[in-house]
Parts: sequence; structure tokens; C-alpha cells
Amino acid sequence: MSCTKAEYRRYASLADDVLTSQCALSAFHASGPGGQGVNTSDSAVRLVHRPTGIVVTSREERSQLLNRRRALAKLRARLRVLGTPAKHRTKTKPSKASRQRRLDAKHRDGRIKQMRRKPHDEG
Repeated sequence: MSCTKAEYRRYASLADDVLTSQCALSAFHASGPGGQGVNTSDSAVRLVHRPTGIVVTSREERSQLLNRRRALAKLRARLRVLGTPAKHRTKTKPSKASRQRRLDAKHRDGRIKQMRRKPHDEG
């Protein structure tokens, strides 16, 4: 279910009711902390966007309605990210001075390590 970036952008710009109609909604018991408020109600929400296959869940709130809104916002954010074109990268080279600094540091480290050695007897 791969889409183009333009399709993702189009889905992200849809109205809430249209975007919701394209989703399969399921409510379930949220796991984790929360005690009775979590265990007794189906307040967590899972949205599956059918055209793209994107799945988002929300279980932050105790209200199913608020979790639906949060899940829809998460879906819209994910669609925006997928619809954003990649930034053009330009190749860069290190400058002569930075290369020379790196080599000087390597030579300096080598001299320091050489001074840590035990002196050996000549003769």
C-alpha cells in the first residue's frame, strides 16, 4: 500500500469527517497504568487508514472521544511527514585546513603515546 508523496499530502489535507470515513476504528481496553479507569472501559482507540495501511493508537485520555481526536491528529501528522519531500543534500568536502588539523592531531597523539613507552636500553 505504497502511495506517492502527493497522495499523502492530499490525505493529510482532507476534512476530519472525510478522513475518519476512510479509517477502520476499533476501541479496546488500554493496557498499562490507570487502574479501574483503564480496565473497565474501552477507551483506547486504534485507527487504520485503509488507503495507506497506516495504524495509529491513542490511549492517553480516559475518554474514547478524546482518544479518537488524538488518534486522528496522530494520523494526520504521520500523513504530513510521509508527504513531505526529502531535502536536497549537497556534497561537501573538508577544507585543506581541517584535513591538516586532523593530521596534526593524529601526529600529536602518536608522539604522546610514544612517550608513554618504557625506555629501552641501548647496548
